[in-house]
Amino acid sequence: MTENGAGERWSEGDRQCIAAQGLTEEEVGRQLALFRRGVPSVRLNRPCVAGDGIVVIPESERPSLLAAYEEARRTNRFIKFVPASGAASRMFREWYRCLAAGGFADGAARKAFSGDLKRYAFFPDLRAAVAAAGEDLESLIGKAEDTAILKSILMEEGLNYGCLPKALLKVHDYPEGSRTALEEHLVEAALYARDAKNVSRVHFTVYREHESAVRTLLSQVINDYESRLDTVFEVGISTQEPATDTIAVDSENLPFRDDRGKPVFRPGGHGSLLRNLNLLDEEIIFLKNIDNTVPDRLKTGTSLWKKLLAGYLIWLQEEIFASVRLLAGGGGTEEELKRFRDFAEKRVNIGFPTGFRDLSLSERRSFLFRKLNRPLRVCGMVKNEGEPGGGPFWVEDADGRGGASLQIIEESQIDRNDPKQRAVWLSATHFNPVDLVCGVRDFQGRKFDLPAFIDPAAVAITRKSEKGRELLALERPGLWNGSMAFWNTVFVEVPLSTFNPVKTVTDLLRPQHLPS
Repeated sequence: MTENGAGERWSEGDRQCIAAQGLTEEEVGRQLALFRRGVPSVRLNRPCVAGDGIVVIPESERPSLLAAYEEARRTNRFIKFVPASGAASRMFREWYRCLAAGGFADGAARKAFSGDLKRYAFFPDLRAAVAAAGEDLESLIGKAEDTAILKSILMEEGLNYGCLPKALLKVHDYPEGSRTALEEHLVEAALYARDAKNVSRVHFTVYREHESAVRTLLSQVINDYESRLDTVFEVGISTQEPATDTIAVDSENLPFRDDRGKPVFRPGGHGSLLRNLNLLDEEIIFLKNIDNTVPDRLKTGTSLWKKLLAGYLIWLQEEIFASVRLLAGGGGTEEELKRFRDFAEKRVNIGFPTGFRDLSLSERRSFLFRKLNRPLRVCGMVKNEGEPGGGPFWVEDADGRGGASLQIIEESQIDRNDPKQRAVWLSATHFNPVDLVCGVRDFQGRKFDLPAFIDPAAVAITRKSEKGRELLALERPGLWNGSMAFWNTVFVEVPLSTFNPVKTVTDLLRPQHLPS
């Protein structure tokens, strides 16, 4: 038996389980050590606001940014990356409660449910599912058969929406029929992830158990959308690798074991998708969640801002690459280094140590090269109007030297018992809609190794349960949080109209998700 780093020894069976996950004993030991040490809170310096961490693009600059996007489209390959693993079950939490209770608690709620049913894009499918079971949906609505209707929506004998991924839910209604979230993202990709050869690229990440259903839907609809949109789609699908799962522990921080005595591994959260992102070959990556989509009548504004964000990233890259090429060759006069530093500070939000000016010329060149030669992301930020989610902040560097960097922070990452930190959090003016454009190649066109830019300490520990037993789970650094902690980061204000998430089923009744 070998030591597991938590006071136990791994048995031969344990080692086989670890190997089957694609993990090493050393990696599992590192994860167990994180549970024992606990997760350090980040130190917020101040919120990012317009003019201090958040760029507001003047209308006068938009034509040049759109031109930069169009020029890059001729020579670069774009792709839209859509994390689509999210299960729909949480969307229906309230309906599950009603089902367990035998119906809605009061007449007003029942009336609202019955009256709104026809407004959902999945209503025709629901009617067909009820008819297939030998019932009439209008009759069930008239008799207030809440539980029968809810079962037809949520359970396997009906639409099975409680077990499907969000990607496969019907979200918007059109005269020619309703569309799933996955289809809406296909249509959107054709608007801004289409190259000069008329190829539109999009990549979905899904859970392994949903992959077959997603591929089936794509095979059914792809030809129609290619014909309708006059494009050729290249659609990639990948799953979270088992090696990104993390070990669970019990209340003593010892490996949590199932009823057969085997250590339990759980999905490591959306940070696990960095591996999937790292496998893409395209130069420019648009990143957007599956549950943030709009019908066609609102796509023009959404795609405009994607192009503007991409244009801004391309402009920044051109400036960065010119500087880095000179630095890589050992060049850079005093005057040039001053210009590079001004650009890095003011445009790329790079912090400099207090004694930077005292360094030798070669040391300053080396510092600037290391800081500028990194992956770049331009992240849209919307004004805070109470939606849940992380936000843009200046975060104090962990080395204690007084520097700060731009980060997307979740509330769980801060010390909520610290009144000052809580006050900084509550003073945020913007939040993160997960609207990123990423440049993942260097000045020579080589791919960056994205895992090299993770903050490995930026994990999260959460309470979960398995078969009624409490456990602690470890989430890897979030994809747009700690997994991109050491990227060069720029935040740009985008309109709230570009953010239309569907977190609960009733969000589909918001005006932006209904036919005009």
